[in-house]
Amino acid sequence: MAEHRTYLELSEDNATAHKFYEVVRSGTRVTITYGRIGASGQVKVSDFATEAKAETAAAKKIAEKTRKGYAPAVRGVRRARPVSRRSMVSTRSTARQAPVLWRLATGAAAFGIFVDQDRCWVGNQNGDVYTVTTDGTVTGHYRLPDGVKCIVADDFWIYAGCDDGRVYDMSGKVPHVAYEISADVDIYWLDIDDAILGVSDRNGRVTAVDHEDEYQWSRDVDGDSAWMVRCDAGSNTVFHGHSRGVACYSAADGKPVWQTPVGGGVLFGWQENRAVYAATSNNDVYRLAKGNGEVEAVYRCDAAVFSCAASPDGRYVFAGDNHSSIYCFDEDGTRLWKLGTGHGSAYSMQFLDERVYIVTTDGSLLCIDASETAIHAAHQGSVPKPVDVKVAASLPTAEPVTVLETTSQPGDAVILECYQDGSRHRVRVISEGYERGWNVQFPKEIRQPGARYAVEGVRTSGRGGFYRAYGEIRRLL
Repeated sequence: MAEHRTYLELSEDNATAHKFYEVVRSGTRVTITYGRIGASGQVKVSDFATEAKAETAAAKKIAEKTRKGYAPAVRGVRRARPVSRRSMVSTRSTARQAPVLWRLATGAAAFGIFVDQDRCWVGNQNGDVYTVTTDGTVTGHYRLPDGVKCIVADDFWIYAGCDDGRVYDMSGKVPHVAYEISADVDIYWLDIDDAILGVSDRNGRVTAVDHEDEYQWSRDVDGDSAWMVRCDAGSNTVFHGHSRGVACYSAADGKPVWQTPVGGGVLFGWQENRAVYAATSNNDVYRLAKGNGEVEAVYRCDAAVFSCAASPDGRYVFAGDNHSSIYCFDEDGTRLWKLGTGHGSAYSMQFLDERVYIVTTDGSLLCIDASETAIHAAHQGSVPKPVDVKVAASLPTAEPVTVLETTSQPGDAVILECYQDGSRHRVRVISEGYERGWNVQFPKEIRQPGARYAVEGVRTSGRGGFYRAYGEIRRLL
């Protein structure tokens, strides 16, 4: 039986798309394979009553992708995105054990963490993302296609950046692709604020992408290994740390604002309202003023610092080194305590309500009691027995989808429509009470020209001028 194969790719210069789409028709069967260039992709098989109907369906799919900018290509010519992973050696701490309240073993080295009043988010190198209440109950499990680089929040929305070059919106029942990073960017870290995405990479570059997943600007620096990027919508700036120091750029156009050298390469970054913090390979954490980059304080550790965090008012500064120790400093740089994690070195951390949450090289999410009473007891050798948090076998796993559920009864949902704008497919709100001239941040992979969608709701961006969808998305019949 003759086989008819069409292979297409979409890979744009200075943009984010780097995808393939293959249609194979064999008799009455049509097999579609799609995904990131260099990956095996997802497969969908459809059978039709006749060869003529199969041929028509295949031609329709090819025409749809061609209109979106896909073009014929030869598989294997374009290469997959390069991926770098932190492979630093972690040794056991000689300090006394920290007071760990509970621990979740995720199964692989963990980098991503975000904590608020309701729950903790953790993502690991296997692509597993868990949500855990602050008292240690697992409430959700997501599985992404590749390792999770980081987890960041942007107001109501939660995003997970992955090694596959995609940033997934985790705010609904299932993950959706919100951004796709250009194929030549070997991602080290991501941050987002008011829908402006900042990306730092292996070559020391920083790149900004807007809410419509479109390239804005990029800056190269005299350095490499850029682990730190922090976006601040309040000051409309992006802070970038690499092997030679920390720099500040205008979020609007990438214009340099200041640059400050620090001793050693920057391995992680944190920010609060007035300052940014840079954890470095030379055992120090630097606090720099956001306005001019002035070094305001230095926090000295005993080994290279993988991660850092601060209390919201900057009163306390925390650090995690590559010897599985965590530190707490007073604002002025005075070391208050040093304790061991017992479960590897902290790749990322966050402080909230007298607790330090860390994710580690052995894949643990730890909740550490940082209250004065608990720390004093730990220094006397008295710590609680940590609760070993388990994931219930019945807990469902949510994975990204590209095929939406449909509905003919939208109820109170907000109605969106996809329309053609030159070569782009954009989405706007058509429900009453919304600005029709404003676009909606909406997953590219499920946009179909002329289609209408029912979503739980939309919210205005803090800067105005566009909306963001949240909650369940369904296609209207």
